[in-house]
Amino acid sequence: MSFPWEHGLQATVAAMRLCDLLRLDQATRRNAYYASLLAYSGCTADAVDGIPIFGGSVTDHFVPVIWGSKVQQIRGLVKAMPDPAAPPWVALGQVAARLPRAVRNQTHQQVTLCEVAEVLADRLGLPPDIHGQFYHLTERYDGTGVLARSRGDDIPLGLRIALVARDASYLQVVGGPTHVRAAMRQRAGNAHDPEVAEALIRNPSEVLAAPDEGSSWDAVLDLEPGPHLTLDEDELDRALAAMGDFADLVSPSLSGHSSGVALLAEQAARQLGMGDQDARVVRRAGLVQDIGRAAVRPRVWERRGGLSPDEREQVRLHSYHTERILGRSPQLRELATLAGCHHERLDGSGYHKGLTAATLPVPARLLAAADIFRALTQPRPHRPAQTERTAARVLTEEAQAQRLDGDAVAAVLTAAGQSLSGPVPRPGGLTDREAQVVGLVARGLATKQVARALNISPKTADHHLQSAYRKIGVTSRAAVSLYAMEHGLVAWGELPMGGRPTPS
Repeated sequence: MSFPWEHGLQATVAAMRLCDLLRLDQATRRNAYYASLLAYSGCTADAVDGIPIFGGSVTDHFVPVIWGSKVQQIRGLVKAMPDPAAPPWVALGQVAARLPRAVRNQTHQQVTLCEVAEVLADRLGLPPDIHGQFYHLTERYDGTGVLARSRGDDIPLGLRIALVARDASYLQVVGGPTHVRAAMRQRAGNAHDPEVAEALIRNPSEVLAAPDEGSSWDAVLDLEPGPHLTLDEDELDRALAAMGDFADLVSPSLSGHSSGVALLAEQAARQLGMGDQDARVVRRAGLVQDIGRAAVRPRVWERRGGLSPDEREQVRLHSYHTERILGRSPQLRELATLAGCHHERLDGSGYHKGLTAATLPVPARLLAAADIFRALTQPRPHRPAQTERTAARVLTEEAQAQRLDGDAVAAVLTAAGQSLSGPVPRPGGLTDREAQVVGLVARGLATKQVARALNISPKTADHHLQSAYRKIGVTSRAAVSLYAMEHGLVAWGELPMGGRPTPS
């Protein structure tokens, strides 16, 4: 929606300050807190619907008046419809063509916003008194909302406070405290609860002041009303899945992509011998790897032709946004680093950091392969869905070009019921067995331990190691270990002493 960074957090701080001024009870404070944080959680659900309607800036023209009078709303809507560079006569034609569609769609769009926000809040683990507020999300205090579900005090007080805070926080960006006062005086008793609006009118600078630290993140966490809501491990899994689905709603063609990547990557992780906790981390990272898509204009994801340089850069930055969003939380920082790597490639040709094999852990390699496989087998606006066999061939070619990890590709394809469509070369011309030996040596295993892990004789293990030395051009275990780390050959998973070989 192109709001300023931290707009939602700043609005939440404002909502809690309004609660203080109104001397409200803890239950109402809690409802206002979560309503403000999640007020626009349904925004990706109607993103595609807005593409044929809005050519200009929604936040410049429509958002500042969304809680204004009907005349102001229509004027803002009309200003946001034409393409920015359209000549006046072209702009007039675009408005004439787009306005009827906007009028027809408004009921559907508002129902969608309310329902999706309510469902997502429920899936995030919030209790009914909090997620139930979103049934009234688009209502106006005077009862003139499009859905006409409620009016006045029938709208939950926590939500009424959150909507005033949201509106005022953006008006502050548009025109400062004077503009906030003027707009709120017009909207008091119409769009907004007059008592809440009056509390803000009397104290706009106090309510809307930025936190001293410069960022609202810590301020929002400190303001959370008790008792604090917590999630156990299974609840966290469901919440992360909800976040992934939120991201996928930005385009119909992405429906189920995040959950599909997560499941495939987790199954592939188990193919490589990862334990339950490591596989769970891979799955969780897969669920939220694309949450940064919400920071990219929806029309980019719906583009049927080639992308402009600006659009390509937006696409490249979605993984940065994923990492930045998740990285704010210490509890999610491990996922942030991993999820942000899902478009990286072993040869440094990926994005957004351009990492290479030396710095890409096995879980990131699995996500990269799983993401490509799922993306290829889903339709996109610019192409139809590919068959799983075609996807397997593409992944094999990427592994042969040493952009994707061969073991990760093999594991993903096995999990998907496919197989490599050709041989995958190892770095330095190593054979598969030599690569396995090098990977185990890099983990500090002696030759006899390597032999036991791979169920071969010590003499054979040493033969493979000496051959690897010659191909790599080194003569010591330390040097071969560095080579293994640089090229991602370090063996992963538990060592099956005397059992089946561990994939490198």
